[in-house]
This record gives sequence, C-alpha cells and structure tokens, in this order.
Amino acid sequence: MYKNLHLNTVILLKMKKLQQDFFERKQVTKIARDLLGKLIVTRFGNEYTVGRIVETEAYNGVTDKASHAYCGRRTKRTEVMFGQAGNAYVYLCYGIHHLFNVVTNIEGIPHAVLIRAMEPVEGLEIMVQRLKKAKPDFSVGRGPGNVARALGINILHSGRDLQSDDFFLADDGRKFSGSQVTVTSRIGVDYAAEDALLPYRFCLTGNPYVSRPVKL
Repeated sequence: MYKNLHLNTVILLKMKKLQQDFFERKQVTKIARDLLGKLIVTRFGNEYTVGRIVETEAYNGVTDKASHAYCGRRTKRTEVMFGQAGNAYVYLCYGIHHLFNVVTNIEGIPHAVLIRAMEPVEGLEIMVQRLKKAKPDFSVGRGPGNVARALGINILHSGRDLQSDDFFLADDGRKFSGSQVTVTSRIGVDYAAEDALLPYRFCLTGNPYVSRPVKL
C-alpha cells in the first residue's frame, strides 16, 4: 500500500516551484481546483517532507460568509490574507490544530485556499513521527490539521513566501481530468448560512486521503 512513498526520483527531477502568476489569478475557485495534484514541500531543519494535495477549499474574501475576511474584517491574525498572493496563511483552530491556507489574488483582496488533505510522497516516516502514530495509515494526510502537523507547518509560518527554499509549492506535471475531480460544498461552515452550500470544495475522486468520503 505504501510502496510508492519511497524517494521518487522522477517526481523530484520534474518538480518546479509554482510562480507568482499562479497565485495572483482572480478566481479563487479555479486556483483551488488547480492546486489538486500540486506538491507541498517542506525542509525544516534536516527533515524533508513532500505531500501531494488531494483536497482543497476556496474562501472568497469579503463576500464569503465562511471567510475570516468576510465584510473586510481585518485582525492581526488575518492581515496576511490581505497581503501578497503566494504567502502562507496559517491559523490555530480550537487552540489545537494548525490549518494551512494559500493566499491568492492581488494585495488587498483576501482570497485564500485551505489545504484539507494531502497524499504523502516523501518523508512518510517523519510524518508518522510528527503525528505520534505507531504506524502509517491514511489519516497521515487526511484533514487539514494532520496536513500541517505531518508537514511541520505551524502558525510561525504564517506570512511566509511559498517560493522559499525550505517551504514551497511545486508542480511535477500531474494533471487530472474533470471526471477525476469531485466538487462539493465545504465542510464545517454551517455558520455561513447560504454560503455554506457553495460548491467550493475540490477533491480527487476516490483518493483514500480525502478528509471526508464523498457520497456519489
């Protein structure tokens, strides 16, 4: 089940950092969909980990009742959302889970994409240790809290440029057709009234790391 999680030379050779124009596009839903299959790379200290994004959620800024920036709300925590596209927005949920988001659009427009799930590509043993698990299973990359913890991401990384040498997003050429992507409403945003029903969640159909199975 995990034989593909050893060092993959082909992936690493083909891997190219996502550039600024990828993040600066206006449609946050398009970016959320396009992030599927992209790689999150962290090299903190001597610990190198890579995860492939398999589930995302889009947050549409000041008009989105589910967004931290709804109605232009600005706080010390959310100020990074109004900044440069391609930066990390990491916040603490329930005082326990660090959630990793990618800031998009241009400065002043607080769009963001939450990374909800990833499939381990490299550094599985490190991820398992970080999660304090006895052995690997699909929960390693399932759910946004586990994504951040497995990859070593925390609120100290909020505001970091995602083109850094030790923390970046990359493309290795993996593409997915329309039938391979499932679109649903977001999870856990019932407080957002009608906006909770928006089709802003994107995931790879049938991927075992997706945070909540999709009923087809």
